[in-house]
Amino acid sequence: MRRLRCAAMVAVALLTVGGSAKAADCGNSAKGFDGFLKSFASQAAAQGIGKRGLSALNGVQYQPGIIKKDRAQSIFSQAFLEFQSRMATSGRIKKGRALLDKNRKLFDAIQKKYGVQGPVLIAFWALETDFGGYMGDFPTIPSLATLAWDCRRPDKFREQLMAALDLYDKGDLDLEDMKGAWAGEIGHTQFLPKEYDETAVDFDGDGHRNLRRSVPDAMASSAALLIKHGWQANQPWLQEVRVPADLPWDQADIAIQHPRSQWAKWGVKAVDGKLKADNFPASLLLPMGKDGPAFLAYENFTQAYLLWNESLIYSTTAAYLATRIAGADALSPGRANVNSLDFNQIIQLQKILVGMGYDVGEIDGKIGKATRAAIKDVQMKIGWPADSYPTVEFLKKLKRS
Repeated sequence: MRRLRCAAMVAVALLTVGGSAKAADCGNSAKGFDGFLKSFASQAAAQGIGKRGLSALNGVQYQPGIIKKDRAQSIFSQAFLEFQSRMATSGRIKKGRALLDKNRKLFDAIQKKYGVQGPVLIAFWALETDFGGYMGDFPTIPSLATLAWDCRRPDKFREQLMAALDLYDKGDLDLEDMKGAWAGEIGHTQFLPKEYDETAVDFDGDGHRNLRRSVPDAMASSAALLIKHGWQANQPWLQEVRVPADLPWDQADIAIQHPRSQWAKWGVKAVDGKLKADNFPASLLLPMGKDGPAFLAYENFTQAYLLWNESLIYSTTAAYLATRIAGADALSPGRANVNSLDFNQIIQLQKILVGMGYDVGEIDGKIGKATRAAIKDVQMKIGWPADSYPTVEFLKKLKRS
């Protein structure tokens, strides 16, 4: 991602900052926070951060409200149809199409340089900040410092705090512009400081990379980040399809690819009735299992989208919204009603899976990669369609076992 002063600086910063976290140099209250800041400032100075960058730590105080927000994330526990209905609204689709038309020259220039289509960038713009309508007003340095001191994910946020100091030290942003989301994201498409520092570009040619005040910089930088994540120029990302009542459901996995010709042989059809039967690789994405919406997910989705945001429900919604802005029709809800789990039920399921010997990662009420893998394995063992999606019926089955 962003370029720090040199590659060596990044390597040393990772070892030094990450190593201090592993040495239990963290806390879950204001106690010890000032000492941590002094220590971090010394580390930052050793990594080449100048007086301007170090001054951003002056007067920084612990923010308990940030910790509360970090512990209270449950929006990604919603079912896909519910989440996308709230996020990929008709208003956002209409405004996204209008912005694409109004700024056609800009988005054409970005696509020519990076190979990332305008609707993809506009969809992220819509979901991240409602087209810049709300970029957040949390001061970046205090938020990151608090999360860097917290014991939950100190390595991640110490790296981000170091990058934020470097970003300010370079003069790309004034301190008044270093504000955004509670977790430290900045700008129209909410870049974390490390992404900003390493990847952002000056696309408007004013000599600064300002992702808060410059839409051209923000959109082009987003394209550059997608390229960094592995985006394949001018290739598709997501395509809605219809699936038959029966197929090898265990193959419906974003980690498994088949040529479109194989999906066509298994009865998968495009929404217009015919799927291009060629060797182009794709995964079958069933965000609510075999009875819900269905998509072919191409490598731009399985690579770039899921590195932008590892939440499958967010990434699927962002990719779907991009198809709508590009002109696709509204999706089908699927062939039957799906009884999805709520947050508390997902917690119950994760605890049961752990009790069965599965590693689901953090028990957090989110159906992440590890939880999906465990669900799929159990489904195969009990003879259920292995679509990796848990329903109320599946949870009841496990409770009875």
